Formats: sequence, structure tokens, C-alpha cells
Amino acid sequence: MLTPFHEDGSVDYDGLSALTAYYIEAGAGGLFANCLSSEMYELSSRERLDVTAHVVKAAGGAVPVFSTGTFSADGREQADFIKRIYDTGASAVIVISSILAAEDEPDALLDERVHDLLENTDDIPLGFYECPVPYKRVLTAAQLQRSVATGRVVYHKDTSLDIDAVKAKLAATSGYSFELYDAYMVNAVASLQAGAAGLSCIQGNYIPELITWLCDNFVNPDLQVDVQLAQQFLTRNMDVMHEVYPVAAKYFLQKRGVPVGLTTRRQGNAFSEQAKQDMDRLFESYQALQRAIGLRRQLMA
Repeated sequence: MLTPFHEDGSVDYDGLSALTAYYIEAGAGGLFANCLSSEMYELSSRERLDVTAHVVKAAGGAVPVFSTGTFSADGREQADFIKRIYDTGASAVIVISSILAAEDEPDALLDERVHDLLENTDDIPLGFYECPVPYKRVLTAAQLQRSVATGRVVYHKDTSLDIDAVKAKLAATSGYSFELYDAYMVNAVASLQAGAAGLSCIQGNYIPELITWLCDNFVNPDLQVDVQLAQQFLTRNMDVMHEVYPVAAKYFLQKRGVPVGLTTRRQGNAFSEQAKQDMDRLFESYQALQRAIGLRRQLMA
């Protein structure tokens, strides 16, 4: 999820309610509040809790809400904040793999810290996110399997960009009550075909109904031409959707009628005239795709 802000930089909770409704209307199977797209590192601890609680309330039980709980390098502080996030009503709390161990620390130390975190967070359902900030720490299939086998890890957001790694993780965790979601839309259809439970991607902040449609129809034999058109659109437009993000996504949502402002707390996100033109072209291209595959959506008032 994105986090809307007022022009003074404060969280726009009315906008957050509208955004929550927008995702649910588009068919989202769950909401990841307080994530990198939400500018989680620019939020205070209090705001992380308040944003999560607000999304839980706005969702009203329609879908599960997940939220990040690891921001400190200290294990006790991690466990404490995970409990506080869970107390907001979140269905599961997300652990950032690169927060648990520094880039030069071995996998064995990461595994030890995961074990300690599980020991110190009661029975709270957890998930992993291979967030690229502060750096990307991709879990191995064996690491993921060991955690999932505890029965406590129910979710994984994969950012490996490697379909073979995704397949290995899916094979290693088969049979457990666990779901893997791919973030890399170049491999969207391939990941779904391999058994991924769904897609968790920044493209969902632009065109969530297309992501939903793809998850619902990737195996439909009558729609394979349309599925490939959708995959080609995601692949072709991946780079432009990452430029000046998340401001570009907020501008795109404005064009779709979602009442969110362009304000961001993230540094270096000046929305240039070129970026605006890129988004305008993307908007037109997406409308053409909608017509081609018969995907319609009522824009918000």
C-alpha cells in the first residue's frame, strides 16, 4: 500500500481510507500496509502503528492486513514492536530479512536471529519480505523451509527476480500452510504457473484490478492471448512504474479518480514534467489494454 500525505507532510487518513476501499474494490486478496511503498522508513513508530490500525479498521475484515514489524537491529525491540503491530489487529506481521542481519553477516547468524524472534513473539503469525532497503537479503529455499516448518511463517514476499529461486522456494515449502507472493512482474505469469499464491508488487498501486485479473485468469484456456497481452504490458512498463516512485503512482491514481495527493516524505522524488508525461502515456496505454482484454473498472468519484 501507499501512504497518502497532506501537503504539510502529515498522514492523510481520509485518503488512506479511500485508498483502502480502492484496493478492496479492485479485488485485492490482502493488504500490506506499512511497507516500503508506504514510506515505512519515513514514518515514526507511532505512525506505523496508527497507519496499520487505520487500514485494519477501514478494511473492516474484508481482507487480511499485514504490516512490517522490524525496524530496530535489537532483537528485543524487534519482538516488542512486532507485538505492538499485531495488537492493532493485523493478521500477520512482516519481518524484513535485511534488518535481521547485516550484509556481511552469514546466513547462520540470520537463522539464529529468526529462531530467537520466533521464540520471543508468542504465536504471532509472521511473514518475510526481501525488502531492497537497507539492502536486499534474499533467503534460500532451505532457510525459508526451516522457518515455514515451525508453523509460524505464513507469508513470503519474494524479490529474488529469479523464477528458478521462486520454484525452489515453492517446492521446499509445499504442503505447509504458507503462501509465496512474487514482486517481480516480469515473471508474473511464470510464478503463478509455478504455484505462487499471488502477486505483491508496486504495479498493484497503479492498476490493482489487472493484477487481480491476472491471478484469477492465468490458467483460463480461453484467455491465454489476453493473459500474454497483460504480461507483456507489465514487462514493457516495469521501468517507468519504478521511476519517481511512489509519487508517480499517486499521480496515476489521481488520474483514476482516487483522492490522494502527490506529497511524499521520500527524498529525491521530484516529479518532473517528463515524469508526468510518462505517466500520461502509461495511462493511455493501460486504457488501450483494458479495451483489448475487456477489463472494465468504474473510476472512483
